[in-house]
Amino acid sequence: MGEAPHHYLIFETAGGFCGIAWNNVGITRFQLPTKSAAAAERTLLPGAEHGTPTPEVIEAVAAVKRYFEGEQTDFSGFRLDLGEQDQFFEQIYAAARRIGWGQITTYGTLAKELGAGPEAARDVGQAMAKNPVALLIPCHRVLAAGGKIGGFSAPGGSAAKIRMLALEGVDLEPPPPAQQSFGF
Repeated sequence: MGEAPHHYLIFETAGGFCGIAWNNVGITRFQLPTKSAAAAERTLLPGAEHGTPTPEVIEAVAAVKRYFEGEQTDFSGFRLDLGEQDQFFEQIYAAARRIGWGQITTYGTLAKELGAGPEAARDVGQAMAKNPVALLIPCHRVLAAGGKIGGFSAPGGSAAKIRMLALEGVDLEPPPPAQQSFGF
């Protein structure tokens, strides 16, 4: 993230309290819902100051609120400032931003899409775990091999990932068994 001063805003959504931080380049951090405003504030950038949001940040906040109300939302147009990133991580984040509402992929598929071998799936997982703007870069839409939920470093862990995907109409529950027992 650049040397520009960072500002932040804590706001409430249907999912809980979120935080967003920005500088004059773009959005630098996003905090997924927590149970309290204080918890959201603790996880944002140290040294950031509470500030008046820019028009783009106001738009992003409105989009996040719509998202947690279950409305189809696209975050791919918001300007981000992720600071110095490994070039492959930049490619991973750009590819993840193209995963639309209600779509999912796997770490391995994303790596393959970027022209890397299956061993790069671990790099994709690391990039998702270090994502400073979860939701704006929709890391919750990237699953482990075989469509398993995998990890999620945001508050609530994998359960939060499942809830977010459910908002988008993605059901990760296993189908009910084809045959029920006779009960005797």
